[in-house]
Amino acid sequence: MSQKVLLNATEMHIALHRLACQLIENHDTFKDTVLLGIQPRGVYLAERLKNLLENEYHIKDIKLGYLDITFYRDDFRRSIKPLEANKTKIHFIVEDKKVVFIDDVLFTGRSIRSALTAVQSFGRPLEIELLTLIDRRFSRHLPIQPDYRGRQVDAINEEKVKVCWKENEGEDAVYLIKN
Repeated sequence: MSQKVLLNATEMHIALHRLACQLIENHDTFKDTVLLGIQPRGVYLAERLKNLLENEYHIKDIKLGYLDITFYRDDFRRSIKPLEANKTKIHFIVEDKKVVFIDDVLFTGRSIRSALTAVQSFGRPLEIELLTLIDRRFSRHLPIQPDYRGRQVDAINEEKVKVCWKENEGEDAVYLIKN
């Protein structure tokens, strides 16, 4: 097994600031915008972006929620082991809001399709955008593309993209892992 660094800590920092600035360009004060981190791994990216927007760019009152898609997935009954659901934590209405889905890696698009179904339980958003740190562009099974991407990666299906967060894995980095 070999691994290659796709983004080091400095490059991740730059990508996060660029993504935050792109969100500000399109959502200004975030008055009618909510951020939804897709459980489990999108939550780390969503929290980082919220902290950047509030602390570095002085945007007030950003609404951040966590969306669990476990039982909305089209493959949830295909696993032998029982699935462990994450918690959905949305303490606001998404009806007529601009929703930004946030996930760390866009791979096949199936997680985002599941999120589109899951969010309907909380109202009908005015519009939905997708922000992802890593876009694996040659692996899509569904016609889903990000509105905001930190980095586009050409990875084949046997390769794995691993996003490490300081809060979780002790470092900020993105690796391409080959078996």
